[in-house]
Amino acid sequence: MKKIKVITIFGTRPEAVKMAPLVKELEKREEIDSKVCVTAQHREMLDQVLELFNVKPDFDLNIMKAKQSLTGITTRVIEGLEEVFESEKPDLILVHGDTTTTFAGALAAFYKQIKVGHVEAGLRTFDKYFPFPEEMNRKLTGAIADFHFAPTESSKANLLREAVKEENIFITGNTVIDAMNFTVDNNYIFSTEILNTIDYKNKKVIMVTAHRRENWGEGIENICKALKQVVDSNEDVELVYLVHLNPVVKDVVYKYLEGTSRVHLLPPLDTKETHNLMNKCFMVMTDSGGLQEEAPHLGKPVLVLRDVTERPEAVNSGTVKLVGTDMNEIIENANKLIRNQNEYDKMSKAVNPYGDGNASQRIVDAILYSFGYKINKPKEFNL
Repeated sequence: MKKIKVITIFGTRPEAVKMAPLVKELEKREEIDSKVCVTAQHREMLDQVLELFNVKPDFDLNIMKAKQSLTGITTRVIEGLEEVFESEKPDLILVHGDTTTTFAGALAAFYKQIKVGHVEAGLRTFDKYFPFPEEMNRKLTGAIADFHFAPTESSKANLLREAVKEENIFITGNTVIDAMNFTVDNNYIFSTEILNTIDYKNKKVIMVTAHRRENWGEGIENICKALKQVVDSNEDVELVYLVHLNPVVKDVVYKYLEGTSRVHLLPPLDTKETHNLMNKCFMVMTDSGGLQEEAPHLGKPVLVLRDVTERPEAVNSGTVKLVGTDMNEIIENANKLIRNQNEYDKMSKAVNPYGDGNASQRIVDAILYSFGYKINKPKEFNL
């Protein structure tokens, strides 16, 4: 049998973190001819992950431009991939999640009638503008995809409601858990020196990220005001805010929090630093999607600074709570975890619904099954 030619496509740091373990698994299989194409929708942050996991792209579209628009990203990805597909003629392309690279990659493959596998398929908020543009990127990719690698049972249920054939859906768990098994080290020493000076044993260290478009303006202001009050009213709390470099976010954060005692404002960390900070911290407050999956794996409660989430499993299991951007809600829920051990234990000891570290293996097995190289459909991830 000839090898299945698979091109894995990604362009941002979060995609790269979740696709790197899958690339490594694809490379192990003798039935697969594995190639990697990066769009570099995010350049510097992507390169950090490629170096960390020792992934060497076969194709680099290098599309990133200053002040790039969604339209510009989409068109440059489609045009760049057209050349790659014409020269390589893959049997299958793999895209991940909900970025503009993901949707544009799927669309480019559709135009060439190339099969599409969607990793982390089926997540939904059911509001096309929250998160924007990710919700529609994910839905539109799902409409194109031939194979749907859903991380959880509820993701599969979403796809079934959209009339996706059950035989094309595989519950795999989330590849981010695979990645964290590689990055987290209990004896880790940070390259960001200030993080080595924090007393993680005697201080309740809160890790914060907040930068989503839908929170720009009043949302970020409310978050910062609430964080200041939480720190000022709890002497045992220390806060590390990883501040997005976009001035729309950065200027507001520094306006409200710069100079506050026990608050550290740092630029975004690389993946290994981020995962190990999460491992050492007391709790996480974020509007990120990925951190809602990562922190529960480490037993860290998460307060989500959004009103909706496409990851309801963690909310249902009790590891994550939606608090939105209302100041009083943020303060009340943060103080509850800081001051009430029983409330903290309820969230920190809940079961992580997102995986067991074998998602990449399940995805590759599903590919081999779908192309007739395995007789039996692989066993699915379940709790």
